[in-house]
Amino acid sequence: MSDLLSALLLGILEGLTEFLPVSSTGHLLIAQHWLGQRSDFFNIVIQAGAILAITLVFRRRLWELATNLGDPGNRDYLAKLAVAFLVTALVGLPVRLAGWELPETVTPVAWALVLGGIWMLLAERLSERRGDVATISWKVAVLVGLAQVVAGVFPGTSRSAAAIFMAMLAGTSRRSAATEFVFLVGIPTMFAASGYAFLELARDGAVGDQDWASVALAFAAASATGFVVVRWLLGYIKAHRYTGFAVYRIALGVLLLALMPGGS
Repeated sequence: MSDLLSALLLGILEGLTEFLPVSSTGHLLIAQHWLGQRSDFFNIVIQAGAILAITLVFRRRLWELATNLGDPGNRDYLAKLAVAFLVTALVGLPVRLAGWELPETVTPVAWALVLGGIWMLLAERLSERRGDVATISWKVAVLVGLAQVVAGVFPGTSRSAAAIFMAMLAGTSRRSAATEFVFLVGIPTMFAASGYAFLELARDGAVGDQDWASVALAFAAASATGFVVVRWLLGYIKAHRYTGFAVYRIALGVLLLALMPGGS
C-alpha cells in the first residue's frame, strides 16, 4: 500500500473515532499494525484536523458565547468551560511531566476498551434515574476536567467517553447537554495538548524530514470525516442511547485480548 493511501485511511479513521466514545488511540494503534507506524508529528497533525472539524461544527455556538457576554447564562457557561479546561491543564501538565501514562500497546488499550464499555453501560443506566437534567453544574465542570486527565493517563479510555459519562453521573443526565459541554471543552483542551506536543517535537528537532503530502492528506481527511461524524452524533444521541458504542468497545477489547494475548 502506498504512503498516501495509508495516510488517507489513517486520517479517515482519526476523524471517525476521535469524538465517538470508542477510543481513537485504540483504533489507530490497531490500524498502524497493518498500515505502518507513523511519527508523533503525523499523529499530532491529524488530531489537529479533528479539532478543526469540531470547531467548525460548533462555530455558531462559539460565536454566540463570545458575542453575548452580557447574558448571565452565557457568562456562567463560559466560566464552567474555563474551569473544566483549567482543571485539566493544572492537573494534567504535572501528570504528563511526571510521565504517568500507560504504554500505548495492545493489552492495556484492550482492557481500557472493555472496562470503559462496562463503565458506559452502568453510567448511562444510573444517570437515567435522575430524570432529564440539562444543567451544567460546577461539580460537573470540575469532574469533566479530571476525567480528561484520566483519559490521558489510560490510552484506550477515550477522552469523550470518560468526560461525557462523568458529566452524566455527576448530574447532567441529558445526553445532548453533556455531550455538547464535553465537546466544547475538548476544543481548547485538544488545541493545548497538540500545541504542547508539537513544541516538544520542535525542541527535540523531530519536526523536519516529514512527508508533507501524506501529512496534509491525512489532516484534510480527519477534518472532513470528523465534521460529518460529529454532526451525525449530535443528531443521533437526541433519540438514542450510547449502548451500541459500549457493546462495540467491549467486543473489540475482547477480540484484541484473544487475538493478541501477548500485547504484540
